[in-house]
Amino acid sequence: MNNSLAVQMDSQGVTFKVYVQPRSSKNMIVGLHGDALKVKIKAPPVEGAANKMCIQYMAACLGLPKSCVEITSGLAGRTKQVHVRPREGGNPEKECKRLKGLIQSWLA
Repeated sequence: MNNSLAVQMDSQGVTFKVYVQPRSSKNMIVGLHGDALKVKIKAPPVEGAANKMCIQYMAACLGLPKSCVEITSGLAGRTKQVHVRPREGGNPEKECKRLKGLIQSWLA
């Protein structure tokens, strides 16, 4: 099993896997779960609440609006594919590199 987070970067943003553990005592990034970033979320996995909180938390951690963070697959499971778009008006390549570096720094 791969024990590193793969962050793909393209002109549209960055994409990576997130493993969500719902019903935690607080929202926090706790490291890796296989090749996914493990994130504990306070919300229960009911009616999309955990997905919504995951997006809010990831956006806050990255200093971006919620509209820049999207779960592209895995809405019904714990392992999700997350796509993060850079902020409007900035240099997309520079912003994508910043986001990739920030995501990888969570594991240091």
